[in-house]
Amino acid sequence: MLTSLIGTIVIVGLVVLAARRVALHPSSIGGQALEAGSETLLTLIERVTNNRGRALTYFPLLATLFLFIVVNNWLGLLPGVGSITIATEHGTTPLLRGATADLNTTFALAMISVVVTQIYAIRRLGLPTHLKKYISLNPVLLFVGILELVSEFSRMISFSFRLFGNIFAGEVLLVVISFLAPVIAPLPFFFLELFVGFIQALVFTTLTLIFLEIAGAEHGDHDQARDAPEENVAAKALALPH
Repeated sequence: MLTSLIGTIVIVGLVVLAARRVALHPSSIGGQALEAGSETLLTLIERVTNNRGRALTYFPLLATLFLFIVVNNWLGLLPGVGSITIATEHGTTPLLRGATADLNTTFALAMISVVVTQIYAIRRLGLPTHLKKYISLNPVLLFVGILELVSEFSRMISFSFRLFGNIFAGEVLLVVISFLAPVIAPLPFFFLELFVGFIQALVFTTLTLIFLEIAGAEHGDHDQARDAPEENVAAKALALPH
């Protein structure tokens, strides 16, 4: 929780600082980086939705998820995180722990992703139309609806364990390498984990975007989107223009 709070303060501070220097043609490196990052993410969202208005609607949620996850992934790699301990009645415990290397945080993020997906779908389709995906008088469609509900809960589990497993495994790898060959040997793995932290944040954000679009589709479109391989949709999302 403490590391998450620090990460949130860092994100808010950087965004507020960048927002004060917003210009039509930013001259600072920070302003240019913020503009490039925002445009890239917005382009990714627009390529999946094929709708500028919907892309702008999804952007605040997806940008927040991406920034929170990538910053906390990287904070967990800083020296002292996990190694500085304090005494408790049960022994010693780390003062700071990587937020995304804790299953509680990743499960909370997965819950937010799934719940907000349903909220956006209700706003887009209306409650009666959205509920028809899960409830029907037709026994076959009712069974399919129950499977859809099960998939929503399984999605939370897969989201949380995917992010937690990758980040926690990276921290364990760095600890083991540092113990076996300190100073020089961990450096390549450190930069590798920086890259992995970025990729995992992008994967979480992209999957949330895909499920947002699938959940908000009409019933016929929903079936087509559900039957389409996720790899094809993800490839479309990541096929950004040069």
